[in-house]
Formats: sequence, structure tokens, C-alpha cells
Amino acid sequence: MRFSEKHVSDSELTPRVPYLFRAMHEWILDNQQTPYVVVDASAERVRVPRQYTVDNRIILNISSTAVEHLELDNDAVSFVAHFGGVAETIYIPSHAILGIYAKESGEGMIFASEKPDDEPEPNEPPPESKPTLRVVK
Repeated sequence: MRFSEKHVSDSELTPRVPYLFRAMHEWILDNQQTPYVVVDASAERVRVPRQYTVDNRIILNISSTAVEHLELDNDAVSFVAHFGGVAETIYIPSHAILGIYAKESGEGMIFASEKPDDEPEPNEPPPESKPTLRVVK
């Protein structure tokens, strides 16, 4: 089987994070678990309560019992949530979504940055790292 000879550059493709995020969100809900989103709170246009961030990150429960008016579109995730009894409008551009996981099982997905700025320069040697092992459940 042969694929089309037409090659599309990465700059012509739409970001994949919103699609993967929505799929994981649906999968988590279908398995009666609680979806949590991990956000880069330092990214541009992010609107989250800064007092709850740690190391410029925030983890938010986005279950239907925790938020109102949840919208998952190609540009952003937005909703209203209560923090300390105060309703706040949350806005998370798709480039600021670091991952999504189920609270109960820890199953989920971490998203790599899709920004070309994060790619190493061609003349730059790759960072040295030692192999590591970790337990995966």
C-alpha cells in the first residue's frame, strides 16, 4: 500500500493536541473517572487563578461536577469553576495544555510542545542524559 506522494509541512497541519485532548477526555468520562488537565500557567493568554499555581503549573478538575460551561474546541479549553467559593472563568489555549489524566487511575496523556521554537538548533548537540528506568503501571 502506498500513501500519497503529496507531503504536507508541519506548518500547514492543524495542532493535534485539541483532538487528542478531546479523545482522552471522552475516554476518561466513558470509564467513569475524573478528568484532570495539567496547564502551563505561564503560557500566553492563560487565565487561571495564579494563587493555585505551583512552578507555573496548575492541575484542574474538569469533571461536570466541578465546572460549568465546559467548552473544548481547537483553540482552547474554557469553563467556569469555583475557587474558594468565587466563580472564575478559566481559559486555557491549546498550546498551554500539558496533559490530561484520570484522577482515579492516573491513566492519561502528556503532550509534547508543538511549537517549532522548542526544537533544538541543528548545530546544537543533543543534551546529555543517562538512561533511566521507571515503573509503569
